[in-house]
Amino acid sequence: MNPAPQFRATAAAILTPLDRLRWLLLKLLGPLAKPLVRRRELRVIAAGCAVVSFSLAATLLSPFWLLALGPVVLGVPHLVADVRYLVLRPGLHRRLVLWLPVGIPLLLAGTSRFSMASGLTACAAMAMLARGAWIRKVIALTFIAALMAAAWVMGDVAALVFAHAHNFIAVMLWWCWRSRSGQRRQAVVPLLFLAASILLVMGWLEPWARGFAWQPAGLGPGYHLSFLAPGIAEPWALRLVLLFAFAQSVHYGVWLRLIPEDDRPQETPRTFRSSARALAADVGTPLMIFVILLSLGIALWAAFDLTAARENYLRMALFHGYLELIAATWLFVERPARLEAAA
Repeated sequence: MNPAPQFRATAAAILTPLDRLRWLLLKLLGPLAKPLVRRRELRVIAAGCAVVSFSLAATLLSPFWLLALGPVVLGVPHLVADVRYLVLRPGLHRRLVLWLPVGIPLLLAGTSRFSMASGLTACAAMAMLARGAWIRKVIALTFIAALMAAAWVMGDVAALVFAHAHNFIAVMLWWCWRSRSGQRRQAVVPLLFLAASILLVMGWLEPWARGFAWQPAGLGPGYHLSFLAPGIAEPWALRLVLLFAFAQSVHYGVWLRLIPEDDRPQETPRTFRSSARALAADVGTPLMIFVILLSLGIALWAAFDLTAARENYLRMALFHGYLELIAATWLFVERPARLEAAA
């Protein structure tokens, strides 16, 4: 039995009211809605500023609930976005030459204790096999070699450093996703993100962070400090945890809102129903159904054991940080050709 027709009918029944609600909200905005609908640039700026602002507010109000619920609620959809925009949409899965030299190390990066070495090996393979100028390949390989040397020196600490850094890689990937020529005003989004990150690291926002006592059982400061800032003295340890909570939330917003907006061919936004059809076309209806069931399963698990659901999701998601680093390598090596083609 083909589940696709029934799935499309169910999706339409769920998403049609959401489309109507969005239309009503736009109608309430009146003249302000027209430039947002017609101009992608303004829409991305507004969405990006909203993502950064919400993430900062949630970090100051209740960082530990943000750290607990973010992966459980948004984790699986953001993994799907990773695979969709980094592999399927660019057509990298059709390049058979990448399957073994890039795919196997990436798989090992998500399943073995040698994750950094495996992930960087996959990046080196991508640098070699990407379709770009040799000078860019050499630059990429030199940078990857420097990262390998640093990871060797740092030992187990390297994985922790990468866990913090990969949230910033997502913002960089979004900025490099398409040409920003004539759209420099969008720089306000990464600049706002960096400014908020500096404020958190320097501790200047700590007096406003009053949500520390509001935390899920077993997932309070001690738990997160042991994972995200082990052995680091105060006040820097707590600041790093706050920075991670903020940056991870922005990371999710980048993959679920900003990159889809920039990757879309047309200037105007899609309806929710059109977005669902486009997603099904990219990933396939069976995989889309599996992802929905997986997301619901993790959410249900979290209702009974939030700590276990969160930790098992994070184990499942280990590969995605290295996938983003591989994509950054691919963008660096191949981007000139892509821009010429776009022009």
